Amino acid sequence: MTTYIPRPVPPAVLKELRVADDAGRPMAPVTDDEGGAPLRCCLRRSAPGERIALVSYAPLRRWAARTGARPGAYDEQGPVFIHAEECAGPDLDGHPFADAHRTLRRYSAEGHILGGELVDAPDDDAFRKAFDDPAVALVHVRAVEYGCFLYEVGRP
Repeated sequence: MTTYIPRPVPPAVLKELRVADDAGRPMAPVTDDEGGAPLRCCLRRSAPGERIALVSYAPLRRWAARTGARPGAYDEQGPVFIHAEECAGPDLDGHPFADAHRTLRRYSAEGHILGGELVDAPDDDAFRKAFDDPAVALVHVRAVEYGCFLYEVGRP
């Protein structure tokens, strides 16, 4: 059982992103012929034939809007894959996208980066270590190869 819960892009945000992404562009759905895209709506890889979209997403900006944080220059947006239509969301058993090295980027309650760590695979031990620092309010899990946001984890 996972103690640290991976958070997908929230359904209300997905609804907005399917109209216009965080860069103001309309969604452009495609059929994923190959599969394997890391979907941030349900935290799994896409299957061949699914309708997906690559959208620009600003996870820290949206978190800051909910919490009152002021990330300043740490605010960024980047590409994420989502289902083109509403999906059932995650059905998790453990931590998603744990099949490769990942970076855990730690943020303070103000939204400032407190550091990062390369891990073999995200797991409860890695999150426990990240949250050992009481100043850490949020952890972003990111792909090493492109630096893309995969999901966030908050304090349990």
